[in-house]
Amino acid sequence: MTTGETDGAGGAAEQLSLVPAPAPEPVADPRPTAVVRPVAQVVVDSGLAHLDRSFDYAVPAELDLQTVPGCRVKVRFAGRLVDGFVVERVDRSEHAGRLAPIAKVVSSEVVLTPEVLDLARAVADRYAGVLGDVLRLAIPPRHARAEKAPRPVPGADDHVAVASLDGWQTYVHGLGFVTSLQAGERPRAWWTAVPGDDPARLVAEAVLATLASGRGSVVCVPDVRDVARWDAVFGGVLGPGRHVVLTAAQPAERRYRSFLAAARGDVRVVLGTRAAALAPVADLGLVAMWDDGDDLFAEPRAPYPHAREVLLLRAARQGAAVLVGGYARTAEGQSLVESGWCTELAAEQRVRRRAWPQLEVTDGSVDGAAPVRLPQQAFRAIRASEGSVLIQVPRRGYRDVLVCQTCREPARCAACQGPLGQPSASAPVACRWCGREASPWQCPHCRGTTLRSPVVGALRTAEEFARAFPDREVVTSGGATVLDDLPAGRRIVLSTPGAEPHVEGGYDAVILLDTWLMLGREDVRVDEESHRRWFNALALARPGGRAVAIGDPQTLQALVRADPAGFAARELASRTETHLPPAARLVTVDGPDDVLAELTLRAWTPHTEVLGPVPVDQRSPDAGQRLILRAPRREGAALAGDLASVAAERSAAKLPGLRVQVDPPTF
Repeated sequence: MTTGETDGAGGAAEQLSLVPAPAPEPVADPRPTAVVRPVAQVVVDSGLAHLDRSFDYAVPAELDLQTVPGCRVKVRFAGRLVDGFVVERVDRSEHAGRLAPIAKVVSSEVVLTPEVLDLARAVADRYAGVLGDVLRLAIPPRHARAEKAPRPVPGADDHVAVASLDGWQTYVHGLGFVTSLQAGERPRAWWTAVPGDDPARLVAEAVLATLASGRGSVVCVPDVRDVARWDAVFGGVLGPGRHVVLTAAQPAERRYRSFLAAARGDVRVVLGTRAAALAPVADLGLVAMWDDGDDLFAEPRAPYPHAREVLLLRAARQGAAVLVGGYARTAEGQSLVESGWCTELAAEQRVRRRAWPQLEVTDGSVDGAAPVRLPQQAFRAIRASEGSVLIQVPRRGYRDVLVCQTCREPARCAACQGPLGQPSASAPVACRWCGREASPWQCPHCRGTTLRSPVVGALRTAEEFARAFPDREVVTSGGATVLDDLPAGRRIVLSTPGAEPHVEGGYDAVILLDTWLMLGREDVRVDEESHRRWFNALALARPGGRAVAIGDPQTLQALVRADPAGFAARELASRTETHLPPAARLVTVDGPDDVLAELTLRAWTPHTEVLGPVPVDQRSPDAGQRLILRAPRREGAALAGDLASVAAERSAAKLPGLRVQVDPPTF
């Protein structure tokens, strides 16, 4: 039991002595019979790492019935009125001094369940963070109107009829996995999906089987477009009133209504983005995730947890089944499969090869000549198609990068030396930093006056295809303009990775342009991320469709063989050799030079490697310094504890905090 702060308002006994006795004769205990546990343990939203614990507060008699475990309260802390959550009511406090009273019960609604509190504590420890930061991610802001609204009437009876499971028969052990969910068991599986069957429907069938066993489910998908699509499928499979949608993009009242429906037990299935990973689902039986490699699952706010790790922690602590699926496979998933922690759900090779579109790979060259960006194979695939064609282009812009046609030196602004670019065909060439026009332009190196673009974006590519195929509609998707699902039709869709719209019936052909450009980013996960985006695009082709990839044939062999698991195995082996996640625990610490220099001398875990400090951004020396710590996975918890101790020491000394990120998504 932990202790709270003392203020001048008096202790618990003094506060309760103000309540009039029920009879004129003196009694030994003047408290009403309802007051049986006069002390509340409160998690305070202090934001201070050295105060990352619960505190004891006295419960005034007039607030006794309202102060229930899991409710929101206001308490006096360090001279300020701050928010908090009651985690427990106890008989007495170990604190020797007087306890400050709870100032106000904001709402008696139970929003923090013991299971979510335990999970939030585990997430904070895993990522070297504080509990309050995790609770802010788990519990949305209160909305009074949502609390007062009538509770929904269930739209379905208690009987759950499991739908047809034909789709799961495509996968080895797939049918057994779902039937074990229905029997109340806790299987764990990593699912490598193939095109054809709607993954939303298959996951909904697994959720329905879990409901039939009397348990709930949490399902996470990457973005709100996926949520909208999956929501419609879940409604059809589960029936009305059996699930809610929970995302951070929802209006405040709607989001809080969904949260309350789960917290009150009105529904047992929550579908959402990473915001749903901590949803308060009672009797949790299944945690599921689709496309776990998407960077949208990485929380951009401290302590920067990844939704996949949150769900895996939750499954381990609450005894739930696990289903993580995708068209590609991450190194983290491959690690769990190879360790035996989960079962692999995959189709046989013959079925897998037949399900994926027939892929032709070309480097763009013809008869040994220099490669071209739009080779004849791509044009043939478009001409042969009767329906829609998807063309994936790595960049959205028009001509974002310009160089001299003669000497290939980057084109720079004469005033500020910023890069030159052209946002559209009608716009002038101008500096991307200061906006100054650069017309006429002359190269300072060779005096050339002609510009070329080594990197062409989707908008410029759309112009080229519109000229080449005037009989087809050409549309673009990406950036601020992302298209929703499209009806069938003869069109060319140019999209950046991740913004590809679904087309009714699937695309006749899928073309992957500039694959070399996607592999050119400076990131350890670049190969994994590129293959994930390519597999996702190829999966949008109709059964029997065609595909063309322009790039190095050796690099794209996993696409040719339709073998995401094989690629993941090679990627994991490479990470293991270089001691990178998931084979090791890696932490980045950003802060001032002198502080990081001190941390390099600190005693960490026995096998922790200290790398750096190095500039956060090599191109911008003023961006600060970064220290990298790398340790074996078995020492990951201890390393996170050491980092939490550093944060607590600095917090107690009122020093600025450091930015600590455990297993960052990019490094």
